[in-house]
Amino acid sequence: MSVAPLSGRVRWALGLAYAGSAYQGWQSQPGGLGIQDVLEAALAQFVGEPLRTLCAGRTDARVHALMQVVHFDVACEREAFSWVRGVNRYLPPDVAVHWARTVPETFHARASAISRRYAYVLWESPVRPSIDHGRVGWVFRALDASAMEAAARFLIGVHDFSSFRAAQCQAISPVKHLMRLDIRREGAYWRFDFEANAFLHHMIRNIMGCLIAIGQGLQGPDWMDEVLQARNRAAAAPTFSPHGLYFLGPLYDPAFGLPERTGAFDWLP
Repeated sequence: MSVAPLSGRVRWALGLAYAGSAYQGWQSQPGGLGIQDVLEAALAQFVGEPLRTLCAGRTDARVHALMQVVHFDVACEREAFSWVRGVNRYLPPDVAVHWARTVPETFHARASAISRRYAYVLWESPVRPSIDHGRVGWVFRALDASAMEAAARFLIGVHDFSSFRAAQCQAISPVKHLMRLDIRREGAYWRFDFEANAFLHHMIRNIMGCLIAIGQGLQGPDWMDEVLQARNRAAAAPTFSPHGLYFLGPLYDPAFGLPERTGAFDWLP
């Protein structure tokens, strides 16, 4: 797509990855501990003027991202590689811009997304995580893959996900289209991949709580359908840990020419 001028300003999209352990989520915080705070501070130092960013999907405290996408409008001219290297110079070590692209003024990091992807990485072991502390969720009881896969099938499709919605969720509608929920295991690690048109606040962590209860035999697979049909948060399991949750990023119309992944994807199990 061609890039149209915005009264002398150009719209840029950036793809960044971050370890969320030290932050209070994406959104700007009064104490400056939001990912948005450190990114906008870095942009301001690089450009010499304040810039406000809009992201593809807000992440909660201690949640990680392999490809958060943001956009902003700016008047100064820079090459794409300069936005990557220049902004990274001012970012902390646990946050990095991986790519930069110009986009048309019709592009919006959140509204233009066709779908969003998350992964949850879980460590199954009688011993708590150490090297992976803060990077994985943890269970010490064995999980049954077949039971969890059977439960996951109830969630695929368009549903009212009110039972998996946090009380503070600001979404207009609880109805979402869950396109994919894949489960696989490699050694002691489990990986759960989610893709939907959009997610409710804590939706994945609440689903994870239910999947783990089913995987441990505390509930049968059909319980997932009972929870879904209840449309009541009280029917579901407690919200699971944020540590193993990764925002894999949005997918857009290919016409925008934006990457679908960063190099950080190669690190995740």
